[in-house]
Amino acid sequence: MNSNFEFKDGDLHGVKIIKPFYMEDNRGYFLKSIERDVFKEVGIEADIYEDFESLSKKDVIRGLHFQTRCPQIKIVRAIRGRIKDVLVDLRKESATFGQSMAIELSQDNHLSVLVPAGMAHGFRVLSEEALVSYKCIGKYLKDFDSGIVWNDKELGIDWGIDEPVVSERDKKHMTFAQFKAEYGGL
Repeated sequence: MNSNFEFKDGDLHGVKIIKPFYMEDNRGYFLKSIERDVFKEVGIEADIYEDFESLSKKDVIRGLHFQTRCPQIKIVRAIRGRIKDVLVDLRKESATFGQSMAIELSQDNHLSVLVPAGMAHGFRVLSEEALVSYKCIGKYLKDFDSGIVWNDKELGIDWGIDEPVVSERDKKHMTFAQFKAEYGGL
């Protein structure tokens, strides 16, 4: 395997924490976030369908988002700032169904997280602002874009904040109980 990258398993089945190739000198830094053949060696088919980023202010929570049909795989990284990145396993056949995990992603640790298909994803901005990159494997289907409310009681995610900045759309997401009743799982 190429030693430029390091891959570790996350706390949920199928999640990968990715340490990219990174070098720094007096000019600045160089970071390679994806190399298709290296990713393929560890079972990640990195056929990127879309690539986008968001800029958010301190204490913003985005999420918990997922797609109910043809769920996407996401590779998420904080390019600038720090975030608490949260994943929830929605795969009904998974040993970690209904469980969540959190990891800090930052401009200093350079880590990325691979969010497998069938997981809800969200994050909280810990720094004054954060620029977050999402590389998505699989097509975005607007009609199947959905989410679970960030403060769902059953999931009990500790975001470390009681009154975050949350979009009106994200405030209206379903609960985990409603998700299970409607879909059973992904």
